[in-house]
Amino acid sequence: MSLKDANRINLPESEIPRQWYNLRADMKEQPDPYLNPAMRPAKAEDFFPIFAEELARQEFSTERFIEIPDEILEIYKMYRPSPLIRARQLERALKTPAKIYFKYEGNNTSGSHKLNSAVPQVYYNKKQGITNLTTETGAGQWGTALAVAANYYEVPLTVYMVKISAEQKPYRKAIMETFGAKVLKSPSDTTEAGRGILAADPNNRGSLGTAISEAVEAAVTTPNSRYVLGSVLNQVLLHQSVIGLEAQKQLEMVDEYPDIIIGCAGGGSNLGGLIAPFMRDKLSGKANPEIIAVEPTACPSFTRGRYAYDFCDTGKITPLAKMYTLGCGFIPSSIHAGGLRYHGMSPILSKLYHDGYLSARAVYQTGVFEAAVFFAKYETILPAPESAHAIRAAMDEAIRCRKSGEAKTILFGLSGHGNFDLAAYMEYNMKKIVDYAPSDEELERGFAGLPDVK
Repeated sequence: MSLKDANRINLPESEIPRQWYNLRADMKEQPDPYLNPAMRPAKAEDFFPIFAEELARQEFSTERFIEIPDEILEIYKMYRPSPLIRARQLERALKTPAKIYFKYEGNNTSGSHKLNSAVPQVYYNKKQGITNLTTETGAGQWGTALAVAANYYEVPLTVYMVKISAEQKPYRKAIMETFGAKVLKSPSDTTEAGRGILAADPNNRGSLGTAISEAVEAAVTTPNSRYVLGSVLNQVLLHQSVIGLEAQKQLEMVDEYPDIIIGCAGGGSNLGGLIAPFMRDKLSGKANPEIIAVEPTACPSFTRGRYAYDFCDTGKITPLAKMYTLGCGFIPSSIHAGGLRYHGMSPILSKLYHDGYLSARAVYQTGVFEAAVFFAKYETILPAPESAHAIRAAMDEAIRCRKSGEAKTILFGLSGHGNFDLAAYMEYNMKKIVDYAPSDEELERGFAGLPDVK
C-alpha cells in the first residue's frame, strides 16, 4: 500500500521541528503594540514582573525562527510528532469528493495541543529560578497541560479554573490535582479581583477574563512567582507553530496542499499554530488557501466583536492589546466549550483577520455536538467540544463540495479529545443542550466598557 492510501500519516521522531516559526516575521503589517498602564507602547521589560524574561522577549520578537532548546525537545519526543489522519470514513459518510485531513493533538496526558506551550513556559521559568507559577484555565486543557509540565520541572502551580467549567468538568480538576497543582474555582475569595467580582455578583460563574485577573494578581503579589497563559499571546502562537510545521511536512509526503484550513478559535493558540506555515505561504503569494476561524455564537469575538484596544482580563490588571473583543467585562453564557469562552482574540490573528487574510464564522452548540457525534461514530475519536467547532465547519465545507462537485482538500485541527467532556455529551444525548447568542444590547454593554484609547 502506498502512503497516499494510508489513513494515518506519521512523521519519524527525527522530523520534530527544531525551531519554532514566528508568523510575525512575515506579516505585511505588525499588530498594534501592547499598551502599558501609562497608555504608552509597552516594551519587553514591562512584562518582566509578569512573565519569565525569555518569554517576554519572545512576546516582542519578530525573528523568523527561534531555536527549541534540547531540554524541551526531549519532552516533545514523548508525544510528538502528532499524527495527520485522513478522515476516509467521514468522507464516505458525507458522500463528498473532498479529501479531509485532521491534525490530531489529543494523544498526550493533557489530551490537547496545550502541552506544546506549557513545556517551554515552565522550562524558561525554571531556568530563571522562578519558584511558583499561577495560571487560569477554562475547560481545563491548559491547566492540565501546565500541571503535567510543572510536575515534570518540580515547580509549584496554582490554577484558577473558571467556576462553571470546574463544575461541568470535575475530572479535569482531578487530573490537575493528581499532578500536584492547587486548583481554585474562579472567581474566588483569595484575591482582590475575585472578591470584587463576587461583591458585584455573588452568583458570577466566571470567565477566562475573571480567572486571568486572579492568576495575574496572585503572581505579582507572591514572591518569586510568575504568570503563564495558554492562549492569545504571541509567545503561545510561536510555540504552537509545531502543529502547522508538522502538518505541512505530512501533507507534502502525500503530495497534498490544503485548499481550506479550519481551526476553532477562542484565544487563538490552536488556530494560530495550525495555520502558521500556510499563512506564511499566503502572505508571500506562494499559495492562497482559504483559512477559516470557527467560534461559538455565544462568544463571537471575531464575527460580532470590535477591533479595539482592550484589557486581556476582567479585573483590568493586564496591559492593553489591540484585538477583536467583546469587552473585558463580557461574561459568555455557560456553553460547554469552556476553552472558547474568552472575550478577545490573539492580536496576531486579529490583525490578519482585520486585513482580510482569514475569515470567521460562528456556530451554535447544538450543531457543534451534532457534528461531534457524527464524527466520533465514523472516525472513533470523541472530540472536545472546542475542537468540534472545527469539525462542524469542515463537514459543512465537505457537504458544499458534494453539492458543487469540487474535490477540495480540507485540513482541520482536532486540538483535543473529549474524554472528560462526557457530561456535555450526556446533555446532548438527553436533548438538553441549549443554543445561545447574545443580543445586540448585551454586546453594547460590553463595548461600553472599552477603554478610551486615542
